[in-house]
Amino acid sequence: MGVALSDGTVRIYYEVHGSGPAIALIHGSGGHHAAWWQQVAALRDRYTLITIDLRGFGNSDSSMPEFDGQDFPGDVLAVLDAEDLTDVLVFGQSIGAVAALRAGLARPERISGVALGHSLGGISDPELSELVAADRAEAVRLPVIDRLLSRDFQQNRKDMTFLFQQQGTFNVAKMADLRNLTVGGPSIEEVAASGLDVTFLAGEKDAVISPATVRKAHELVKGSHLELIPDAPHSMYWERPDLFNAALVRIRERLSAKKA
Repeated sequence: MGVALSDGTVRIYYEVHGSGPAIALIHGSGGHHAAWWQQVAALRDRYTLITIDLRGFGNSDSSMPEFDGQDFPGDVLAVLDAEDLTDVLVFGQSIGAVAALRAGLARPERISGVALGHSLGGISDPELSELVAADRAEAVRLPVIDRLLSRDFQQNRKDMTFLFQQQGTFNVAKMADLRNLTVGGPSIEEVAASGLDVTFLAGEKDAVISPATVRKAHELVKGSHLELIPDAPHSMYWERPDLFNAALVRIRERLSAKKA
């Protein structure tokens, strides 16, 4: 499937699987719509799963000379508009969390809640920015693959590790190409005042953002929820789909109960 944005210049690719309450899945910097195969296979009999390629990734338009993160929320909203979806839980993985949060703040009539996966969603706050910078300084000391997957997984699941690494070869946009990803992010006060249901979802073994940083963000964003999962790395959806899928179900079911 695919949808052209209203100006007719950009085509965003997406797929819809299953039926039931809706969950939109937004990939990280090394992913695309197919990264969610372990979620689609497990959850499509219960939910509608919408997997979206942001511009520059997967099958979406990659013809632009540069990729502006400020455009990503519009990519998500174009898909939800095309499918006329409401009461959607939007999950964003890593950089995808920034798009998820901004889309949720912009269109509450379509998006009931957002889950920020292994990310603070670009929230602008001096205290949080300092914590994130300290986490990043530690993370860059590690090889990229060690930031994303545990050493045990790499050793014991070399097949899945290889496939994980191959995902990024289908993308034109690379992390270094992304501009303005978190520029002008919402403040803590703006997020809290919006009434948007926000969940911070992360693993206790995340080497990119520490559990302490995620917990602090949850404490500062009044009314938010926290899913801090033991024995889970940054790419929990890939390495520990059992834990990730269970957390996603909890969040979606809580949203549905809240709407009932």
